[in-house]
Amino acid sequence: MHSVQKGNIVILTGAGISAESGIRTFRAADGLWDEHHIEDVATPEGYKRDPELVQRFYSERRELLQLVAPNAAHIALARLEAEWPEQVTIVTQNIDDLHERAGSKNVLHMHGELLKARCPHSNQTITWTGPLHTTDLCHCCQFPEPLRPHVVWFGEMPLLLDRIYQALSEASIFVAIGTSGNVYPAAGFVHEAAMHNAHTLEINLEPSEVQSHFDEHRYGPATQMVTGWVDELLQSRQQKAAYRYR
Repeated sequence: MHSVQKGNIVILTGAGISAESGIRTFRAADGLWDEHHIEDVATPEGYKRDPELVQRFYSERRELLQLVAPNAAHIALARLEAEWPEQVTIVTQNIDDLHERAGSKNVLHMHGELLKARCPHSNQTITWTGPLHTTDLCHCCQFPEPLRPHVVWFGEMPLLLDRIYQALSEASIFVAIGTSGNVYPAAGFVHEAAMHNAHTLEINLEPSEVQSHFDEHRYGPATQMVTGWVDELLQSRQQKAAYRYR
């Protein structure tokens, strides 16, 4: 394993880390997400055309999310955050809450959160675990607006980019887990981290679109690859600490 054993860690996670929990991934290439055309359920235009369809689609996803549990990969990353002496930041493209349920605390959701609703006017968010209907209105505006899912759709700007790029600029290790590498700006995070001399690692079922830009690669199921990497990193850190204090 690479010799980098100190400093901040930034971890980008995509759909591949949650797939083993039973959350279906989708690929934009085939234009379908759970039998729906992506432009119908994951774009502002689709929402404007048929808000009831979009609300029903995300209400179903919301219900299914609460029936699944974090897997060993989520749990391993929470352990890493708890035991690593420096900062561990998880930047996730996923809209599920499995990182938080596993125990991770420093999680940046760049594509929003399924278990929240948002006022489209003020951008205030509230926790929302049940069905969301077109008749559910915000309480923050003088003229209440229908709440929408707190999800970044295609064509919308990802969230928290300032905080994400700040974390990347301070990282000694950057890891991408379960990402396709074909959605920007996330696919460019490896370049950003490398510019600041971070060691870069890709953990995936198969090589991503940007695999050639990583220093190190590990391919296989996230539950196996992530837990193995975390074990190695923490054990190596402990061994170095023990040697230092002999």
